Amino acid sequence: MQVQRTKLMAKEKRHKCFISYHKDDLGYAEKFALEYSRVFISKVLGVSDQELVNSSDVNYIMRRIREDYLQDSTVTIVLLGKCTWSRKFVDWEIASSLRNDPKNKRSGLLGIVLPSVGSIENVKLSSRMSANMGKRGEEPKYAWLHRYPDNATSLRKWIQDAFEARKTRQQLIDQSVDLMKRNSHCKMSN
Repeated sequence: MQVQRTKLMAKEKRHKCFISYHKDDLGYAEKFALEYSRVFISKVLGVSDQELVNSSDVNYIMRRIREDYLQDSTVTIVLLGKCTWSRKFVDWEIASSLRNDPKNKRSGLLGIVLPSVGSIENVKLSSRMSANMGKRGEEPKYAWLHRYPDNATSLRKWIQDAFEARKTRQQLIDQSVDLMKRNSHCKMSN
């Protein structure tokens, strides 16, 4: 009996996840973190819209994001709403998550399409998201896009896959896209 319980606990390891989202999707982000708190440990819910780093030095910006926000998280979950693609902080969080340096290791990456968007086919992606996140059945990418989970088992598998991708799909990371310098305009209405 103890062996079965130990195996179950090992199978249900909770990864430390950073949640990235557009500020208008805060309600979804809070609900997601609460609803699935038994699946992962939420490190931070996104970075505020205050000026994060007042610098044009890309390496400095990425280091500060990693040290101040991502810290010891191992997977970054991007909640994709209608305007997530337009937010520079999301772009910066993804870019920092994909970096691998001696002090701050790369994170796995996972895209979850919020119900407000509808299907995966309807989601709009930024250049960095498009370069690194793909739909199953298409050309392999570092990260996969998923619909909003309807159960903990699916989400746990997706997080584990993103965690393992740090070693198994790192060759697919595309950091050739310049950091967004400003937010893009996005209308929230349909």
